[in-house]
Amino acid sequence: MERDATKQPASTATRLEGGDTVPATPTSLAFERHFSVQEIAAIWGLSEDVVREMFQNQPGVLVLGDPNARGKRRYVTLRIPQSVVERVHRKYSLSSTHCSR
Repeated sequence: MERDATKQPASTATRLEGGDTVPATPTSLAFERHFSVQEIAAIWGLSEDVVREMFQNQPGVLVLGDPNARGKRRYVTLRIPQSVVERVHRKYSLSSTHCSR
């Protein structure tokens, strides 16, 4: 059966409630592997505090909780997409190769 050339191609996206669509091929940050601060700290051999500082203000990182909460301690969970981990690693790798001695 031949398709009518004047018709739009069939959509490969899934329509969600509210009109949003999700691509059939998961290419967005939402479908990437997300790492915890603890996982990255263990893989890179760094403290969790250092990893948290490296990623807390990076675009694309999920920040769960209220970073501006009043009280003794802020309870914030970070979930870091793989592409952000790779980007930050490249950034620190490149800057270390350009350091003057």
